Amino acid sequence: MEDITDPKLRRLHDYWEIRRGSRKMPARADLEAIEMAFAMGNIILVDVLPGTPPLFRIRLHGTTLVDRVGFDLTGKMLDEMKETEFREMSRRSFIKVVRTGEPLHATADRAIDGRSARYESIIMPLSDDGERVDKLLIGLVYDDDLG
Repeated sequence: MEDITDPKLRRLHDYWEIRRGSRKMPARADLEAIEMAFAMGNIILVDVLPGTPPLFRIRLHGTTLVDRVGFDLTGKMLDEMKETEFREMSRRSFIKVVRTGEPLHATADRAIDGRSARYESIIMPLSDDGERVDKLLIGLVYDDDLG
């Protein structure tokens, strides 16, 4: 994760590392919203629902991200995301993190309102039992929101 460039995402990853301690990943209960306030608008929290492949429900879609894309996925299934290409890329990334139990960092482009937007993201696994990934903590920042 040395290649994380955005300070918010770096700090969010460092927080995840501290909260996991010697475990493979922290539990949701280990995280305090107040301690992540610096990035709250750029956070997505996802429930991983059992299935093959797993299903994903968006528990929280940060307000900065909602404003940016023009829709709120809070409380909705990933399948309700309108953009097919971004939805499928997200699903593949989520599944990879669920299978490996390891964070995933990416920088990519996506179309928003017909314009290309560059973003940086990190997807970090959470587990109540220390084994099975049951939630994902995601930080996402667009280039013009960096810093």
